Amino acid sequence: MHQRLLLLLSCLLAACASRPVQETAPDGTDVILAIHGGAGTIRRSKLTPEQDRAYREAIENALRTGFAILEEGGSALDAVTESLQPLEDSPLFNAGRGAVLTAERRCELDACVMDGATGMAGAVAGVTRVRHPVLAARAVMEDTPHVLLAGPGADAFLMGTGLERMDNSWFQTQRRIDQLDENLADAKHGTVGAVALDRNRHLAAATSTGGMTAKRYGRVGDSPIVGAGTYASDATCAVSATGWGEYFLRGVLAYEVAARMRYGGQSLAAAAHGAIHGTLTEAGGTGGLISLDAQGNVSLPFNTEGMYRGWIDSSGRITVQIYDDE
Repeated sequence: MHQRLLLLLSCLLAACASRPVQETAPDGTDVILAIHGGAGTIRRSKLTPEQDRAYREAIENALRTGFAILEEGGSALDAVTESLQPLEDSPLFNAGRGAVLTAERRCELDACVMDGATGMAGAVAGVTRVRHPVLAARAVMEDTPHVLLAGPGADAFLMGTGLERMDNSWFQTQRRIDQLDENLADAKHGTVGAVALDRNRHLAAATSTGGMTAKRYGRVGDSPIVGAGTYASDATCAVSATGWGEYFLRGVLAYEVAARMRYGGQSLAAAAHGAIHGTLTEAGGTGGLISLDAQGNVSLPFNTEGMYRGWIDSSGRITVQIYDDE
């Protein structure tokens, strides 16, 4: 009997130790906007209290920016594109100003937006001058018959849009220059993204990134690829991903969440958890995602040590988290 009790106790302890981190808002929370700022090796010992506060304040500011639009009856598409712009301007994140540098020591920026109400999407990859890549992606969606424009062709198109342009040196920060020189192992994780639900119960998603440190050969990750790093459909969910892009590309991870819901009948939480802790983890990939459905349910799973993330509900209540035990 004593041995049986010990065995039962050990099983219970093991189950508690392996229990997944909190990945959803409490039941009954009507989330209308969620944001991430990248996933990866995020250790408390590496962030000073000042840095911790700065990241949380930046996420909160972005949430308030998007919430103001939704509160006034604006669209989910407007909310996601507006909420990412402060993060693209922040040197804290790997998007816009503060993006990582390529092997050629310049910033190449990717972004994507998708409107869940219409199924329309737009994306840019490898752009080097536009201040806000998320607006560039929206311009592709609204002003061209295409979905994705890349490299010099995208830069040429954007010259005629009136979007603000900067010299490439403006995007480069000393922190990212040092990362390139040191080739930090965790530098490849970092992206910003948003998913939103408006008053008409329409969904939208947006993602913006500088990609992977020291990337070569015109590498493009998952962020600007519809279905891999970004996806939105009113019928299922809106998703923005962050992590090791090659794995999200191979697994079409953003769309997998929607497919699990549409064809498998899974809840948002089960679908998102399965995509990250099942498909991604089993393939050897790392990262996370934020997802939102038309009922205001949110799920933010990740398999790394942390992910900068937060959400705001319809009453304006904000939650911001960084580490895997919050």
